[in-house]
Amino acid sequence: MFTKSLISIALLCLGTTGAIAADSINNGTLKKSLVAEQLYPNTLPKEALPELAQTGIYQVGVKTVNLINKKQFNPSTQTLTDRKLTVEVWYPTNKTPNIKPKAVYRNETRLGLPFILQGNATRNAEVVNLTGQPFPLIVLSHGYTGYRTIMFYLAEHLASHGYVVAAIDHTDSTNADVDMVNAPFSGFFSTLLNRSRDQQFTLDYFTDADNFVSSIIDTKRAGLIGYSMGGYGAVNTVGGCYQFTPQTAATFTGSKDLNVINGAITLLNTCAGGQVAPAKVDPKWKAMIAMAPWGENYQLFDPVALAKITTPTLYVAGDLDDISGYKGIKSLYQQTGGDKTYMLTFHNARHNIAPHPAPQIAYQNEIDLGHYFEPAWSNTQLNTINKHFALAMMDCHVKNQQDKCAYLQLNAQSNEQDSQGNPTPAWKGFPHRYATGMSWDMKAAKQ
Repeated sequence: MFTKSLISIALLCLGTTGAIAADSINNGTLKKSLVAEQLYPNTLPKEALPELAQTGIYQVGVKTVNLINKKQFNPSTQTLTDRKLTVEVWYPTNKTPNIKPKAVYRNETRLGLPFILQGNATRNAEVVNLTGQPFPLIVLSHGYTGYRTIMFYLAEHLASHGYVVAAIDHTDSTNADVDMVNAPFSGFFSTLLNRSRDQQFTLDYFTDADNFVSSIIDTKRAGLIGYSMGGYGAVNTVGGCYQFTPQTAATFTGSKDLNVINGAITLLNTCAGGQVAPAKVDPKWKAMIAMAPWGENYQLFDPVALAKITTPTLYVAGDLDDISGYKGIKSLYQQTGGDKTYMLTFHNARHNIAPHPAPQIAYQNEIDLGHYFEPAWSNTQLNTINKHFALAMMDCHVKNQQDKCAYLQLNAQSNEQDSQGNPTPAWKGFPHRYATGMSWDMKAAKQ
């Protein structure tokens, strides 16, 4: 069990208009009808948007599926049990009748307050082969704590551009699973153990097993996007093996028992979906984005393994990240070996660079609001920029659209001036004056 002395670490790892929704939810003795909130009531004019943040040509369907990963180690029971995962799947379609209402996404805050968000996809729309060509899969992975729709804006966007997007509710690690007041550590070891395993299992299921999108999915090309603990898993999934030591294993188990510590090390020090070294990264992974990835602030990744990563990788971070630690994220970028490795930095941003804006209910307390709020940035603007770069990364490296690779070849600063104040060109894809406060790093191609 975890000790009270680790509560601060657990918290550090956590990363309107609308119509009345059909569902009513019991809240204590009161039964309240929730309102489906529109988090993005206003959109920028096309001339002010990054090019690749504009909605794609496809209508989008969405469906919830329940998966079972059989006989997985359960640290709570110390036995092999079936691991259940709820997955939200967005997909391109042209079968979205106007009379059918758009999907809503129901969830709850860290403190268990329910909310409903209005989406732009159509629930359970028909799956149709639109192009004769399959659509690549993108796996989306939330933090600790979180939920599968915390980046629904990104999922809907990528699906509108011709991707199937599968976002995981990581069991033991969601807002609904974890009692942040009385047992904030209840799912933390499971999170450390299962993040990469869940990501790889989801890829395997949608590309190898018969499922509702089998007729349209590309079985050979996929991308991975992870936020916070999702990023911790994503780095591992593409080859960044863990290197838990007796000290870090003791820290994250809260135990002084050497048998417990050594057992934890054996369980945790795996790679690429739970493999032991030498691990083989699934060749279907063609690109990975790690947004505010946790772990290297505790030096949990093996430098030798990081240097061998060849999957094109984009790290995204705030330079004031006080959860994952900007120095740790920068170190991941520097140690990652592939020459198609990039890093986007949001200056004056902290950790919450990936979630959708806070629902209204989250403004009632700091614990909930702190899951979303950025002091110096608009979450809407962060979401918009994330859409642009996620599409550039996936189109370039997953779909191999070479014209999109130019959106990743950028000068160091977005401010349109150098350190001496001399004017420089705007970043490709960004309109003049609309891209301040960011910097870009990229690895030089090996000669």
